[in-house]
Amino acid sequence: MFTAVPLFYPLLLWVVLRGTWIGLRNRGTPGAPRWPVWVMLGATIFLAGFRVGLNVERSNVIDVGYSGVVGAQRIVTGTAPWGNFPIEHTKKACGTADAAGEIREWIQTNGRCESANPEGDTYGPVAYESYIPGYLVLGWSGKWDDLPAAHFTSIAFDLLTLLGLFLVGLRFGGQRLGAVLAFAWAAYPFTQYVSNSNTNDALMPCFLVWGFWLASRPAARGVFAALSGWTKFASLLIAPLWLTYPGRKPSKGFALGFAAATLAVFSILLLAPDPFHEAHVFWTRTVGFQIGRAAPWSLWDWGQYHARGLPDLHIVQRLLQGLLLAGAVVFAFFPRHKSPLQLAALTAVLLAGFELVVTYWLYTYIPWFYPFAAVALLAPAVPLRHLVTQSGRDSDELDRLGTTRVGTRDEGPLQPHVALRGLEPDG
Repeated sequence: MFTAVPLFYPLLLWVVLRGTWIGLRNRGTPGAPRWPVWVMLGATIFLAGFRVGLNVERSNVIDVGYSGVVGAQRIVTGTAPWGNFPIEHTKKACGTADAAGEIREWIQTNGRCESANPEGDTYGPVAYESYIPGYLVLGWSGKWDDLPAAHFTSIAFDLLTLLGLFLVGLRFGGQRLGAVLAFAWAAYPFTQYVSNSNTNDALMPCFLVWGFWLASRPAARGVFAALSGWTKFASLLIAPLWLTYPGRKPSKGFALGFAAATLAVFSILLLAPDPFHEAHVFWTRTVGFQIGRAAPWSLWDWGQYHARGLPDLHIVQRLLQGLLLAGAVVFAFFPRHKSPLQLAALTAVLLAGFELVVTYWLYTYIPWFYPFAAVALLAPAVPLRHLVTQSGRDSDELDRLGTTRVGTRDEGPLQPHVALRGLEPDG
């Protein structure tokens, strides 16, 4: 652990610095992949099938995936998940002891024999609601067994993210960028790691990818930002940036979409006899628990190992966390006009920055920022087509007017609607 943990910090820092550089300069990376589109699409389809096969035949479900199934079952049966997860040492055991002599199955207050998962209710509501389709189709035995509903959800969101990235590339860069981004997700080892662990870490980026695809639709952008934020709270950091996109003026449509989605996903609080008390339980079990969570998986909590001569870096961590929050506010207003490329790059910066300063970090968190880092790094050197003009109108309105601003180095004035090689216009 003391060798492995420090190794990922330089890489996360590189994502932050490189993303900031792209976000401020609005220039893609020279030397984007030039393989034939049909080759990349064929490889992507093969890899996608391979990934599904690995998930079905050679994967396991860790506690995070199990939590999603438990939460879905609670919601479907009319119970809010927070404070109602299966616990250990109830009045009656219903399972046999394992090799370590520990009994994991206990009769719960609902009368079911269930495997204990007492700290599984630490996520936002969407982290459980997303598992409802899988639960309705495949059910749950109450045990921490193969959990087919977790496999179903993991595979579904993995493929939805892949499809979303293809559509993002198709919209903002044409067929080649669509093929490149889809292949990038399918070929990346850490997205496969998430799939084979059947965690919920593909949910958050999936919602953000689809929100990015609909970036010129403020209400839709707000809905998907809320769905992501109420899955894993880290993505709430990007809300100010997405609120003001593509300029500096906050979007009423984004705010309305975000608020509507928030009300919808938190409606499960009404399942509790006292929704206000349940809201307090939600806060305590999620935000309260996560803020005070101790872990050795980052540099910031190594003060507990002071006997090994390791320093206490909590003060440094707090300073960096303050810098991250300031960056989230600054990016909302600067640059003054943002292209899709800049939106992707700065989104990656904020999510990777969160992972730099958080106490509890795992390798399964890498796919949170990866789709947007992929857009920023794999897009052509010419900026992605702009969704904003000097008057603030998006590309769909410009399509109706017959003009659009083409991405040029000096962000020139409106020009006739033209197509650059590899940057075909929408529609």
